[in-house]
Amino acid sequence: MVKSSLQSRLTSTLFVLPYLLSFCAFLLIPILYGIYISFHNFELLSDSHKFVGFDNYVKIFTPGSYLFEQFTTGLWNTVQFVLYSVPLLVVLGLALALLLNQLPKRIRGLFRTFYFMPYAISGSVMAVIWLMMFDTNAGFLNGLLAKLHIDPVAWLTDLPWVWVSLVLTTLWWTIGFNMIIFTNALNEVPEDYYEAASIDGANAWKRFVSITLPSIRPVMLFIIITSTIASFNVYAQPFLLTRGGPGDSTKVLLMNVLDEAFKGKQVGSASAMAILMALIIIIVSAVQYKIAYGRKE
Repeated sequence: MVKSSLQSRLTSTLFVLPYLLSFCAFLLIPILYGIYISFHNFELLSDSHKFVGFDNYVKIFTPGSYLFEQFTTGLWNTVQFVLYSVPLLVVLGLALALLLNQLPKRIRGLFRTFYFMPYAISGSVMAVIWLMMFDTNAGFLNGLLAKLHIDPVAWLTDLPWVWVSLVLTTLWWTIGFNMIIFTNALNEVPEDYYEAASIDGANAWKRFVSITLPSIRPVMLFIIITSTIASFNVYAQPFLLTRGGPGDSTKVLLMNVLDEAFKGKQVGSASAMAILMALIIIIVSAVQYKIAYGRKE
């Protein structure tokens, strides 16, 4: 029995080992090294890296400093994107899943594939498609507006249209993932619940509120948290479509972090900004979880 137990543990360890090694090599070690760098005056092209303690963090929280302006401006733009995109990603993802479940089974798979396909393409391909859509002079959307005798819109150069463009692009690109997760969750809700509610006289809205939402609550929380994390890490859409413009109005925090590291060549301060960004994401995710399960506990 002891030998069998040891063999079982060894087998389990061997299965987990590749993931553990990958986790350490590509996640844990870079995080620890990033924290180490954030405590140094770490210039990209310099061999000397002076330990400065919390000086990089102090500069970020010092009003009037360059890092303070970079961090707060980038963070505010990122928060705006999160507020604009996450509710739509969750609500429309669920709505698409509900509509998909109403379709005949023989064509349900076709529509599932159709909506999920954009999620599989790269950011550069996404940008090429939507640059053609949003082009002020020859874009599809302005061409459609011209046929309706409506003045063209500067989708990528004027406020608030730049935010509309970024959110539309994000919805088209990523909502398929949320839809698939919601679809699987809806399929797990027992049909007996709906039949019993119908017999009791509950209409469609009451069945949705009383049965569907409580049943998919864990999946809903998962979607909200993952969508929030992804939106906080937004980079490809503003970088490829608006370049952070007009001005710095859509220059998100991750763009400022990379500019500080590779244009300013100050990797230490860039790492400090990235660590603070990670802490903010962790806090926001924890608050979301607490709101979702705090009352129940």
